[in-house]
Amino acid sequence: MTFSALIIGANSAIAKALINQLLQGNQPLTEDSTGRHITEIISISRTDNEPLLHSPVIHRRLQVQDYSEASITEVINQINTESTCLRMVFICNGILHDGNLQPEKNIGQLSEFALQRVFTVNTVTPTLWLKHLFPVFDRQKKQHGNTPCHVVVFSARIGSIGDNELGGWYSYRASKAALNMVLKTMAIEFRRRIPNVKLIAFHPGTTDTPLSKPFQKSVSKEKLFSPEFVATQLLKIIDETPVDGELSYLDWDNKPIIW
Repeated sequence: MTFSALIIGANSAIAKALINQLLQGNQPLTEDSTGRHITEIISISRTDNEPLLHSPVIHRRLQVQDYSEASITEVINQINTESTCLRMVFICNGILHDGNLQPEKNIGQLSEFALQRVFTVNTVTPTLWLKHLFPVFDRQKKQHGNTPCHVVVFSARIGSIGDNELGGWYSYRASKAALNMVLKTMAIEFRRRIPNVKLIAFHPGTTDTPLSKPFQKSVSKEKLFSPEFVATQLLKIIDETPVDGELSYLDWDNKPIIW
């Protein structure tokens, strides 16, 4: 059968590594020079018992005007009019710093601007993508039965309330904790209405990307991962994670994280 992998936020380093692995090196991944709002869709033809990375692929790039709800709806409408069967969805959006926006070291550094910006990117945008993907998943269930689909949303260990022993980074921590709650609530509804969809909140670890670049000095060499390593681990996690109606909060090593 032909199925597709949807990569949202596809200009991120880990997303590019995922795309390259799914493309198996058959097509070069070109840099986008028009902006950061890119969504990729990769259609893969294979039989059910054929290894994922040994299958022919078709690669398409969809430009998202911005991450407003109207722009998200426009892209989803393009996907929903096609007969493609999504088997993997990766939502890779995220922000930690940007110019004057930096993670807070203390309560006095909190600002309305930072809170709104970080929550919009880290919580609101993934939530809206999932809201508008729901009809796509519902259609697929009617057309393809219980064909499983794994949806991976990039969260972070720092969003764990139980793991928070250091404090600081208010906006980022809170936005990821809020994202986890949204995903947990969605998993309950998905279990009732589209039980073939599995939600995963994923912590990639400290990866050598622009997001972590200013904070890598204190990270040991063996704990600083390449995007290619994280992409490989993530595809393994998808292969190993059953569709069970629950939200899984997992790290790069497929180990659960406390909430």
